[in-house]
Formats: sequence, structure tokens, C-alpha cells
Amino acid sequence: MTEKKFGILSLPVIVAALGYFVDIYDLLLFTIVREPSLQGIGVLLADKVQVLAASTKIINWQMVGLLIGGVIWGTIGDKKGRLSVLFGSIALYSIANFITGYVQTVDQYAWARFVAGIGLAGELGAGITLVSELLPKEKRGVGTSLVAGIGLFGAVFAYFIYKFTNDWRLCYKIGGGLGIVLLLLRISVAESGMFKQVKEANVQRGNFFMFFTNRKRFQKYILAILIGLPTWYVIGVLVNLSNRFAKEMYGDNHIESGRAIMYAYVGIAIGDILIGLVSQYFKSRKKALLSFYLLSMLALVLFFSSYNNSDARMYGICALLGFSTGFWAIFITMGAEQFGTNLRATAATTIPNMVRGALPLINLMFLNLFQKSWGWDLLKSGIVTGIIVMAITMIAFYFTEETFHKDLNYVEQ
Repeated sequence: MTEKKFGILSLPVIVAALGYFVDIYDLLLFTIVREPSLQGIGVLLADKVQVLAASTKIINWQMVGLLIGGVIWGTIGDKKGRLSVLFGSIALYSIANFITGYVQTVDQYAWARFVAGIGLAGELGAGITLVSELLPKEKRGVGTSLVAGIGLFGAVFAYFIYKFTNDWRLCYKIGGGLGIVLLLLRISVAESGMFKQVKEANVQRGNFFMFFTNRKRFQKYILAILIGLPTWYVIGVLVNLSNRFAKEMYGDNHIESGRAIMYAYVGIAIGDILIGLVSQYFKSRKKALLSFYLLSMLALVLFFSSYNNSDARMYGICALLGFSTGFWAIFITMGAEQFGTNLRATAATTIPNMVRGALPLINLMFLNLFQKSWGWDLLKSGIVTGIIVMAITMIAFYFTEETFHKDLNYVEQ
């Protein structure tokens, strides 16, 4: 029996895209509602130390959840199937969203986001894996780009939902409701035929430690993580702290971090859709990725230049930075394409969460080392951090193999 061929606008692609939409809505919601939500649980906004401590605790617990969840869901995806992850992960973070809408203390908030982080970790990797395996190889780059591009508009939706409702608790509850609706849509989605074949084979599936037992496999895994670093440097450092950078660069400003993130994610979403088409044009993942890296470097130069001297330009450059780092889909697709069917979900699910988990390390260098220990100012710390991140990324890119024409129907031994 011949396996059904799916198109780029087929149900699996649409449902995976909607899943990532809800995922990003939830993932970025804390950043958007940070101050009102902290105030709502008794944190004094005038006490900057208390605000920083509470924010750091909540976001760090969410990141820890993402790291742990990436391994859990990746393993389940290769052992039990891609659909098991798509059902289980969204059920977990939908429940966590509802719970977040009722938290009363910082500790409760942190624990709720930790559980949400575990749930959120499985969504994109499983979706990308499923779409990559269901679509023919000449279409999978466009399909996965649509998944990420459409999904990333979830951040924009979250921003406007908060502006419309002005109720952070309701925003979390809406996220939970969206997840339940999506759960119902997934009932009719097909499982990957490649996974069904591997399930019958006598091979190890979903063994995370296999990435570390073979030198070539370990190298591919590390490189797949490092080529994604610029996205979270841009979002986690430059865009998130855009109001502080604006103050250093041109003084008085009215930059809202939430609004800057919204503009950046509009850019990322558009970039993620277009990079799939660029990849198709070049018939190469690496050429498409390189073109976006070069644009990222140009955007970084603009960000730190004297041209960036007004709120309008800061918002515009944040949008350009977002667009230029809109390679999330291709980067995860390349990660999925690097490994056999018995490890593919584990790779595609853990790799993006390892990149997200690298943000605390980037912040450790940017804040603790350069500013606190070495006494550098914000601008110098930001520039040097960016140079280091881009240098590491370009070296990893050079050694990463091309995967555009790769047949995915194979296993890791």
C-alpha cells in the first residue's frame, strides 16, 4: 500500500502551525504581561530589585521546564509516536495556563510556568518532525517554514489580546482554552508512516544518550544547537532590553519591551515563511541560512550605530532584527534532517530547547561577566556578546552538513 502524499497546505501542516501558534502565545505571554502580573500577585513595581528577582525566578523556572520537557517529549516522540507528543504536550500546557490564571504568589507563578515549560517543550519539535516525515523532501522546507511562520504570530496575538482585555489572568485562561480547541482538531491528524515502519524494526528509539555515544553523531548534535544561538541573543538581550539600550543610546524614550517584542516577532514570522522559499530557490538549507546570517549582522550594526536614535527607528530595527533571525524553522528542520527516524523527534524537540536554555548562559556572559565583574557598560557588553555569539554560530555553520536533498527514511544504529 502506497503511503499518502501530503501537500504544504494539508491538515498536518495547518494543525502543526496552529499548535505552534498557541505554543508561542504562551511562551511569550509572561514577557508581555510581566509587570501587571507581578503587581497582581503583590510585587511592588517600585522595588526594582524585587521585580528583577521575581521576573528572573519565573522565567528561569520556565526555561528549566523547557529543557527537561525537551528530553521527555523527544523520547516519547520516538518511542510512542509523534502524535503522542502533540496530544500530551498541549494538554499539559493548557492545564498549566489555566492554573497560571489563578496564582497568588511568586512561587506559585514560578511552579505554574515550570509545568507550562515542560508542556511547551514538545510542541514545535514534534510538529516539525511529523511534517518533515509526511511531506515529500522537495516540499518539507516550505511546509516547516509555514508551521513556524504562522505559529510565531502567536506572540503578536498575545500582545493584542492583552491590550484588548487588559487582564493578564484572562490572557492565560484564553491560552488554555485555545489549547483545548486545538486538542480536538488533532484527532484526525495522521501518524508518520516512517515512524510506523521503525516501530516494527529492532532498533533503539528515543534514546537521548545515543547523541553522546558516537563522535560523529555528537558533533552533528552540538552543531545543530549552535547554529540557532543568534535568535535568543536578539530576543532575550537586545529586544527584551530595548528600552535600556534606547536610554543609553539617545536618552529619554518611550520604548515598551512588549511592543518591541511584538514587532520583532512579526519580523521573525515573515522571515520564517520566506526562508523556506529562499531554501527552495537555492535548493539548499545552508545558502538560505547564510543569507539570513548576513542580514542579521547588518541589523546588529544598525542597532548599535548612531542611526538608532529615536523610538521609531528602534522599533523598526527590532522588526529587522526579528526578520533576519527568522530562521527558526530551517534551523530545526536541519536538526530533524540530521538524524535517523528512531532519533529524529528527540533531536528536533531537544535542539530548540537547548538553544532556549542557552539564554541564561548568554545572560551570564552579558550581565555577570562583562557588566558586573568587568565593569563594562551596557553597549560594550551587548556588542561583544553579539560578536562572540555570531562567531560561534558561523563556525558551527561552516561545519554543518547540507540536508536539502537528504532522504529521511533511515535509522541510527
